[in-house]
Amino acid sequence: MLTTAEARDAILGAMPAFDTEVVPVHAATGRILRQTVRAERDQPPFDRVMMDGIAIAFSDFDAGTREFPIQTTQHAGDEQQSLRPGSCVEIMTGASLPQGADCIVPVERISVSNGSAEIQADYAAKERQFIHPQASDHAKDAELLTPGTRISPMDIAVITSCGLTTVEVARSLVIRVISTGNELVPAGEPIEKHQIRMSNGPAVIAMLGKHGYANCVHDHIRDEPELLKERIARHLEEADVLVLSGGVSMGKADYLPEVLEGLGVEVVFHKVSQRPGKPMWFGIGPTQQAVFALPGNPVSTLVCCRHYVVSALDAASGLREAAPEFASLAQDVTFKPKLTCFLPVRLISNVGGQMLAMPVHTNTSGDFASLSGTDGCIELPLQESEFRAGTTARLLRW
Repeated sequence: MLTTAEARDAILGAMPAFDTEVVPVHAATGRILRQTVRAERDQPPFDRVMMDGIAIAFSDFDAGTREFPIQTTQHAGDEQQSLRPGSCVEIMTGASLPQGADCIVPVERISVSNGSAEIQADYAAKERQFIHPQASDHAKDAELLTPGTRISPMDIAVITSCGLTTVEVARSLVIRVISTGNELVPAGEPIEKHQIRMSNGPAVIAMLGKHGYANCVHDHIRDEPELLKERIARHLEEADVLVLSGGVSMGKADYLPEVLEGLGVEVVFHKVSQRPGKPMWFGIGPTQQAVFALPGNPVSTLVCCRHYVVSALDAASGLREAAPEFASLAQDVTFKPKLTCFLPVRLISNVGGQMLAMPVHTNTSGDFASLSGTDGCIELPLQESEFRAGTTARLLRW
């Protein structure tokens, strides 16, 4: 069996690189940027006034002048005025600094009467105060966003400030999430004592959507080889990615490996030395479709989806890999099987600002209700079996 690191490397090495598409900026939030965004011009594009008040020449103030005739008023968006010596311009926040001015006195420190502004006697002005200098944020043509960024609302502000109405992003992947099993019954339908509610498919779709992969359609297929072959063949024709749940272990009704092979899906690996999620299967379809067949137990399904599927889609879409995140165990943990353990945790912090992982033990890998309220899972290496409180482990947030 592959280790978890070997399995992840095998998936990333086999994944195709997905195409680029151009979308309107209003539809780009959450998408993965595929272009460099450069500044359209200096920011700010002029010396920007930061306070309502008056604009003066500091040399006049320094020479002892405290009362200034108001030459004119300049609002944000008005053309730049030229200041006459000994005068002031009544100025508004966001306006360009008048030519010849180099000091802003706030409105709270002046009084206006008979067309003049008088500065309070005890006010100490400074040269260039309350002036946001041109290009102090960035200069024209500066590289502001780079490929691999997942576009946030803050990035939308950057993109639109550069004058762009469209942006290049990773193509929206067509994903099919497939639940297999005769025992599964969707919510809202009558259910018998010997059946169980279908939960894996909806949970996988929700997890993928949370990470920016919303173009998902769910299908439920009974454990019948010919039916599986027919429906999966159709999904292979329509989708970039298939995520299946169930039917990949060693039971008599675990038909998926054989069905997928018959459809031309080349297996990359089957089984990983981990718990939960050991029966994990991955392959590449005849036209480069990525096919993930996850174990059917719900905890296994969600752990594998987060660790392998989401990571693979991010990498193939060009998302820049984030720095690894770690947390310290809040209590002792014993895990004796010679397998990597993915342990669900709740995150807490101590007064020292340290992130702590509080283990949440599931009853079995079918105990999905225990995952509610958890923040993710930590990865405990297979070489050890005793993990003391304070041990640092790799954290994977859901």
